[in-house]
Amino acid sequence: QVQLVESGGGLVQPGGSLRLSCAASGSIFSIYTMDWYRQAPGKQRESVAGIISGGSTNYADSVKGRFTISRDNAKDTVYLQMNSLKPEDTAVYYCNAEVVLRSRSRVNVWGQGTQVTVSS
Repeated sequence: QVQLVESGGGLVQPGGSLRLSCAASGSIFSIYTMDWYRQAPGKQRESVAGIISGGSTNYADSVKGRFTISRDNAKDTVYLQMNSLKPEDTAVYYCNAEVVLRSRSRVNVWGQGTQVTVSS
């Protein structure tokens, strides 16, 4: 009923920047929260940043000051601007959303993930 499609990952050198996008589509009435998570090889998935419909944001300590999350409610899209990237930011980045459907039921949806590799 709802799909999340991420884009924007890739290979970047340390100190570089990338911008991830996640677009939601389907039977959407509204989207409450949109979040970015990441999972590095051999590690658990961790929260990176989140934003609610009103615009309030939160960040993991490891990315504060370097990453910025934003959303375009009209496009049901969330972005993650990543600056000053470090090798330890290498991971698969996943989008997650808490969606209210047109039926007014609520679902939690994950995207398929996009690879970010920071390496020289």
